[in-house]
Parts: sequence; structure tokens; C-alpha cells
Amino acid sequence: MSARRTKHCVPAANCNGDSISRTGASAGGSPRLAAVPSMSPIEARCRAKGMRLTGQRRLIAQVLSEAQDHPDVFDLHRRVAVQCPHISLATVYRTVKRLETEGILERREFRDGHARYERASKKHHDHLIDVETGVVIEFRNAEIERLQEEIARQLGYRLISHRLELYAVPVPAHLRSDESRS
Repeated sequence: MSARRTKHCVPAANCNGDSISRTGASAGGSPRLAAVPSMSPIEARCRAKGMRLTGQRRLIAQVLSEAQDHPDVFDLHRRVAVQCPHISLATVYRTVKRLETEGILERREFRDGHARYERASKKHHDHLIDVETGVVIEFRNAEIERLQEEIARQLGYRLISHRLELYAVPVPAHLRSDESRS
């Protein structure tokens, strides 16, 4: 089976999902391109679930695995299109929906009205959202977790799930030092 390469994709990672590196000179004196097998964490989870991965899906999985934020589909499409300019927004959207359905991605809807995505995590965590910049900070606090369990118990319930989102603005540095003294 031969890999289909497209001239629209940059050499660093093509739409077939292959990572490319330059190797020594070939017989003709020019550098050869060699595929470097690399599997992102999301791709590994897809394969473990038996999902078929096209080159475009592999690239989307790789970009999502490298994301340090919670991108929406439009952000993700922009990032993938850098490496594969002809990829459609619909392809990215369908892939994200499939990854969500398979439990590989989790959908988050913060106040900005955009569905954002992150890798499904085995460890629970909460989010603090900077309303000025949109930056999302993940955190875990044992005391908050304990309080939520206690509140549910006091009300006669057993907590099975929850989601905590804190919306905040940064405190100026000169005020932060004053707060820590009190």
C-alpha cells in the first residue's frame, strides 16, 4: 500500500500523518526524506479502541496531543491547517466529535459560548478561566473536593460527578503582595 502525499502540506508533517525528517544524501546527492514513526497519546488511545486513523485524523490527534490549552474547533482547524492547508473545518469537526464519542476527548463549554476540548483525563480536575484573556488553568484542590462530598452528604446525596469552573480576573501584582500579608 502506498502513502498518498499532497503537495499542499508542509514537509514537517504531511496530511498523511507521517512525520518527516531529512536524512543523509541519496545517490543523486540530494537529501532524502524518511518517515519517522511517532504516535501521539491521542493516537495511541484511538488505536487501542480500534479506530481507523486516516492521515488527517492522525494529524488532528497529534495537534490535540500537543495542545497546552483547551482549543475550540476553529483554533484546532487553524493549527492543523498550518501543516495541511487543504483540510476542511468539517473534517476537523467530525474528527473531534468522533473522539468525544469514543471518550478520548472531553468537551468543555465555558462562558465564551465555544465548545472547547481537552484530552479525557482519568484524574478529575477543575478549571479557572481568566475572563480577560480566555486562558484556562487546570487545578485540583483536595479541600474543595472534600467540601463538595460533605455538602452532598449533608443534603442526603452521594456525589457521582461534578464540574467546577471559576471565572476570574488577575489581581495586579502590587495588590497580591498586600493580600498575602493579611
